[in-house]
Amino acid sequence: MQTKGTKFEETAIIIRQEEIADDIYSMWLRTEHIAAHAKAGQFVSVYCNEGSRLLPRPISICEIDRKDGAIRLVYRVAGKGTAEFSGMRTGMQKNKKAFLIGGGIGIPPMLELAKELDCEKQIVLGFRDELFLLEDFRNRGQIYIATEDGSAGTEGNVLDAIRENGLDADIIYACGPTPMLRAIKEYAAEQNIECWISHGMRYRSLSCLRVQVKRKRCTQQCKK
Repeated sequence: MQTKGTKFEETAIIIRQEEIADDIYSMWLRTEHIAAHAKAGQFVSVYCNEGSRLLPRPISICEIDRKDGAIRLVYRVAGKGTAEFSGMRTGMQKNKKAFLIGGGIGIPPMLELAKELDCEKQIVLGFRDELFLLEDFRNRGQIYIATEDGSAGTEGNVLDAIRENGLDADIIYACGPTPMLRAIKEYAAEQNIECWISHGMRYRSLSCLRVQVKRKRCTQQCKK
């Protein structure tokens, strides 16, 4: 983002993307700095992952969500660069390692995310006693189990399973009961790990884009 000579450039994560009309796409990006500084009338310069296309594609900012650190871009597919963007789905850099943590009824929403994430996945599932959906999660990543009664896997909770197995990750996705999410949030802060938590799995994220934000010049004098 360029403001008074200052430019922000960062790798953004795609939270979600959908086609809202023929060849017109809506894409929400999570950004650390850009969402905090972006203003109406600005655009981002989005870089392709394909190395042969070096020049960025300028796309106007449609919405800004400062609370969640996200911006929305709406664009039309008009060439190879924007066609590449439209093909991106939830995903993340392949050199990252992720925790997918589900507890109780928060386990089912993790299955689709496990299918979509293209990275090293450590699936940590917490049960009260009876296990479910394990066969569905098989081959989606390395599975670790915690049960309250110790009947399977680690006795205790999901964080006990992480510590017992000496696991680490670059990013956390978690869905489950409030006490579990609160503990995971504290754990992520202690370990300095990026963390996405949800009661209803409203987030999706993964594919990354490098973006810059610049202010558009007004062609007409603005009325105050």
